[in-house]
Amino acid sequence: MSHKLSKITLAVISATALNFSLSTQAQEAQPQAKDDLEVIEVSGIRQSLTNALAEKRSADSLVEIIQSEDIGKLPDQNLAEVLENVTGIQITRQAGVGTGVQIRGTDANRTEINGVSTVGSGSGRSGISFEDVSASIISSLEVIKSPEAKTIEGSVGGTINLKTIRPLHLGEQLATIRVQGENSSLSTDSGLQPRFSGTFADNWETDDYGKFGVLISGSYAEQDVTAFRPRADRDNVITSDSGVASAQSFDYLPIQFFVQDYDNYEYETKNFVGTIEWAPNDNTKFYFDAVVNDQERRQESSRVQASGVSALNDISVPDAFETVNLGSLGGTNLGSIQAALRGVIPVNLDNDDDDPNLRFSSDTNSRVTDSDIFRLGGEWQGDKWFVSAEIASSSSDTTTPSFNTTLNFINPNAPLDAGGGNDNSVPFEYDLSGGALAFGIAQGAEYAPTVEQLLDPANVVLRDVNIGQDTVENSEDAFRIDSTYYTDSIITSVDFGYRYSKSQSKQNEITSSVGLRTMADSPTGDLFADLLVAGPDNFNEADGRSLYIADFLLIDPELVASDPDAVLETLQNAMTAHGSSKTLNAPTSSSAGFFDIEEVTHAFYAQANFEYEMIRGNFGVRYIQTDVESTGNSITQDGSGNELVTRITNESDYDFILPRLNLVADVSEDVLVRFGVGKDIRRPDYNDLSTSVTYSTSPNDEVEFGNPALKPEEVLSYDLSAEWYFAEASVFSVGIFHKTRKELHVNQLTSPVEDPVTGYRDLTDPCEGGGIFNPIADINVFGPENGRGVCVGTETKVNDSGETTQKGIEFAFQYDLAGFEKDLGWASGFGVLANYTIQEFSGGETVNTATSRASNVFAASTGTPGIEVSEIQGLLNLSENAYNFTLYYEKYGLSARMRYTWREGYRSNDFGSTSSFPWGFPVVQEDRGQLNASISYDVNEQLNIGLEAVNITESEISQSCVNESALLCFQGLTDRRITLGASYRF
Repeated sequence: MSHKLSKITLAVISATALNFSLSTQAQEAQPQAKDDLEVIEVSGIRQSLTNALAEKRSADSLVEIIQSEDIGKLPDQNLAEVLENVTGIQITRQAGVGTGVQIRGTDANRTEINGVSTVGSGSGRSGISFEDVSASIISSLEVIKSPEAKTIEGSVGGTINLKTIRPLHLGEQLATIRVQGENSSLSTDSGLQPRFSGTFADNWETDDYGKFGVLISGSYAEQDVTAFRPRADRDNVITSDSGVASAQSFDYLPIQFFVQDYDNYEYETKNFVGTIEWAPNDNTKFYFDAVVNDQERRQESSRVQASGVSALNDISVPDAFETVNLGSLGGTNLGSIQAALRGVIPVNLDNDDDDPNLRFSSDTNSRVTDSDIFRLGGEWQGDKWFVSAEIASSSSDTTTPSFNTTLNFINPNAPLDAGGGNDNSVPFEYDLSGGALAFGIAQGAEYAPTVEQLLDPANVVLRDVNIGQDTVENSEDAFRIDSTYYTDSIITSVDFGYRYSKSQSKQNEITSSVGLRTMADSPTGDLFADLLVAGPDNFNEADGRSLYIADFLLIDPELVASDPDAVLETLQNAMTAHGSSKTLNAPTSSSAGFFDIEEVTHAFYAQANFEYEMIRGNFGVRYIQTDVESTGNSITQDGSGNELVTRITNESDYDFILPRLNLVADVSEDVLVRFGVGKDIRRPDYNDLSTSVTYSTSPNDEVEFGNPALKPEEVLSYDLSAEWYFAEASVFSVGIFHKTRKELHVNQLTSPVEDPVTGYRDLTDPCEGGGIFNPIADINVFGPENGRGVCVGTETKVNDSGETTQKGIEFAFQYDLAGFEKDLGWASGFGVLANYTIQEFSGGETVNTATSRASNVFAASTGTPGIEVSEIQGLLNLSENAYNFTLYYEKYGLSARMRYTWREGYRSNDFGSTSSFPWGFPVVQEDRGQLNASISYDVNEQLNIGLEAVNITESEISQSCVNESALLCFQGLTDRRITLGASYRF
């Protein structure tokens, strides 16, 4: 070839020789290239960045690479947070821990381990949960943004491939251990949570049987993370002409609801990787991989709820108001309106004898997941042929045990509900100024309880007991054979292959729900006092708030987790002693919560790889054909009202042709330009295909329906980028991408009608005004009396009939000063990494429509009676602007890194602890930045000690319910996590 690579480029490429296998032709060319090599000595952070840059540079498609700085040492402890370093990737978090990954604004991505598809713990398609895999067992990861024909289908944004160490690539024996401890700033548990990881790998050559390689890698980690999540709802309106006692000279939004939510997650994660490789000769290799991940995530949440607050809207007058600019939706300017900011919600027995009331909930939810990935294969390299074959199996079995209880506080200073209900009144005060959604008991107000009364078991009664034991079984078995034929022309080689896969998702909902609504049925806490403990009293530690509820009782979550049967027995005995007419039952399988979906896919591909002067790349096509079989239950009733269950099976199939092209032009010694175009599909999540119907006891949660007729999404992607390798281990790149999506999976919502005066909903089936009748949901404030059975909203996935577009620009910059050691001395240890992504989403036809309650607000804010407000749904979790900036230093055995990540606000369906849309629209998660840092020191060649910090500034999450900065309704106050550790290499 006439185009010659620079010495810098050749040196960079040579640094990755142990990390990937070259083709026969590349191996033949290698000795000639070595004559021109300029050797660059790198280690630690620089080694990982140099190797990653070389792999990216040599790739024939657009990929992003991150490699570990040392064995078991990626830039972050959590894989989602590792991926956040990559240009064009943002992540979502749960209690501050990275869980979801968006590539170029979409969650519709794939995750592989060593090229094998993974399956998740739920019903999604993105693969294994990132919190289930320890970063310590992963040696590198790649993000494929522009797929080749041989890339497995199923991704819109990109494919993430997590790689483990290959023992035959090692030049010497590897043995290392790491011991760490992590502390969380908001957790009530003291001390360090332990983490251990270790790796042993070696290879040896025999005279008769060739070369063998073995790898064993494992990790054990405990983690304790906490988040405080206050919520305040202001989604009703008091108009100036309403004539009620609380009316003002202006319209305003009163308080509807308060929640003080404390979430604590305890993780126990065990990971194991085993690899055996055997190369009987230079042309043949066999391998077996096993990746085993076991995780138990236990959630112990306490929830203090001010319920029935809206019943005092006509009476309670706020002390202060704030002006809320509601922005615009669907081209409609919604104007502005006043909203309650500070005030007292008093007890007014003439208006209501049991509202507002106080509830204490203890939620003990766990997710126990066992996931296994096995891969057995072999490959053979001839003069003209390369052939590989592989069988693989991925499985994930998950159980989600839960035991959730709610206690009503019976205020001894206020009379009981005259109707016999098991709640009565408590006065509250609130202060939402300064962006803090704070509320508490109005001390000094009439009927206010004392601390002693709040902590007296005789003053609480059992209200709800909800038990679950849901199971999800996901699996995928696959066989593939891939071949390459090498030629001596512009077409350097031709790849072709076949892949068979069978995937299955089986879900069974196992629940028991008992609600107690009368004093006659609800035992008092002194009958089960042995189960009661004081709830967490540190809700002010995150932001120093003075207004909160610090004194309350809960059913002990530790006891529930360790011996749920004993807790259930104690509660039943208390109900029996009280003379309750209700019985607590063990959870049973729900006919409406079952589905079993199986898919069989045949995939064929052919791909030509070419190189001519400065141009290289590939083009090809992938063909897939899928058969789907969905089994569920059809539930009807006989003449006596008994449930009749009939198991039904629906079958469907589809096929697609997916053309793909990638071009790379080395336009100068250190500049290359890439272009890629390709088509892909995204299959629906399994639960979106199910015929099951799942009900919640909350009247605020939508009932989710499956849609067996849902089609796969189709995406056509274009990429154009330029990369300038302007110095050693340095690059500046800019790229644009454009994705056209058809049949986008979007939520279709319906909302129940509420009376504009009383706020009541329909309490009978069918729900003529919209929604669906939920027989187990609390009536709560949506009817004149307490009880079960109320019309609620619905949610289902549909294919958007319109075409949608995602497009954006990505900038990345990497610069290392190591080459200036003579000029800069110690300062040559610095380096920087930065990236910036700008993207937007447009198109689509599916709309969200304002709820009836929100419509009343918009009628007041705009002055337009009967206004109808709707907006095209858009893409959830897409930030239009996001950036990362990393400053690192590595010299004299010292290695330090500081990374700041920022993403702009985005629409989300994760509203507090529910997925409901309170105004009919996804909430806006506001702009947020997070600062992480790490520092380590090589005591000697074997021993390294280090310190890592996550979320140093304890950045909070804020959500607004209508538009950006329009009506703050939820906060997530997350902890700072510090990890101290040491590693030793033998």
